[in-house]
Amino acid sequence: MSEAHAPGARGAEGTIPLAVPNIGELERRYVLEAVDSGFVSSVGPFVAEFERRFAARVGARHAVACSSGTAAIHVGLILLGVERGDDVVCSDFTFVGSVAPIAYLGARPVLVDSEERTWNVDPELLAGELDRRAATGEPMPKVVEVVHALGQPAALEPVMQVCERYGVAVLEDAAESLGAGWSGGRFAGKQTGTVGAIGCFSFNGNKIATTGGGGMIVTDDDALAARARHLTTQAKVPDVGYLHDEVGYNYRLTNIAAGLGLAQLERLDEFVRAKHRIADRYDAALTDLPLVLPPRVEGLDATYWLYSVLVPDTDGRGRDDLLAHLAERGVGARALWRPLHLQPPYAESRVVGGQVGASLFERGVSLPCATELTESDQDRVIDAVRSFFD
Repeated sequence: MSEAHAPGARGAEGTIPLAVPNIGELERRYVLEAVDSGFVSSVGPFVAEFERRFAARVGARHAVACSSGTAAIHVGLILLGVERGDDVVCSDFTFVGSVAPIAYLGARPVLVDSEERTWNVDPELLAGELDRRAATGEPMPKVVEVVHALGQPAALEPVMQVCERYGVAVLEDAAESLGAGWSGGRFAGKQTGTVGAIGCFSFNGNKIATTGGGGMIVTDDDALAARARHLTTQAKVPDVGYLHDEVGYNYRLTNIAAGLGLAQLERLDEFVRAKHRIADRYDAALTDLPLVLPPRVEGLDATYWLYSVLVPDTDGRGRDDLLAHLAERGVGARALWRPLHLQPPYAESRVVGGQVGASLFERGVSLPCATELTESDQDRVIDAVRSFFD
């Protein structure tokens, strides 16, 4: 991976980066405090405090800090009983880290397409798949993993209804949606990651809040939380000697990373306001162009982690042409993900739908939206986008 495309990379001098971490004096102070304390590894006061305050911030009973969002999903699936040979439903349009843990466990991904309204999993396609299995006697998936892509909450109410009807557990991949939630419907007042049995978050370098690399499992279930802590610390049993009662994982977050995360969490409202301000300004400036702007769905309150638009094929020019046009003008944009059914390791997976996710990939471009993006830099981005259509 080149530095220009690494998570949180700032790019060459004079360019406007896509999304970079916002690190200030509070972060520096907490990290230095962690270093000075001598607790630099996976135990220490910042880990416990970060977990406690994260749980309170999102509205969950428990939070367990992990080394990555992918690790959080891996352990989350284990907690929900996924084993070799099980089917696990996953959103087709998502980053590969959502599906890799399913493969780690020897389970089979079932990839369900997005709906155009939210760009997230299509509840009707999901319901149709579960109804078909019920009618034919085919085993139900062990888990439905719902991704809240790009900071946009999924339409979770109908998803939960059908999963509850068939007794299927729901894991929320909230890696990109910290601070997002619902203001209408059954889950009004809830934040992403707190509706399903397990929620998983990421703190990678380009996320709204970062620990450099890290993740979090949240749950309201006391037993699941206790087992999550056990599994993420190598399944070590308290004993005079080293005793491990099952296969565990070296998945705990370090105290230094937790210090950084705690400072970022204290600034989360600031970051979310910045994301909203940037998205609102893009919406106003680009609304007259032949672009599809990010979803805005009543009752589903997005954070616009990445502000992404869909590019029409105009006079034979599409996504790649816009990316090249922006790059020539020093604007760090990038394409959206290739859907999972088009990825070689998952090409043989069962796919339900697939056209919407493929279209999002073929047309999607994310524009610079770092929380420190200045108005003058955003003006440069807007001018560059508009000049593509002149």
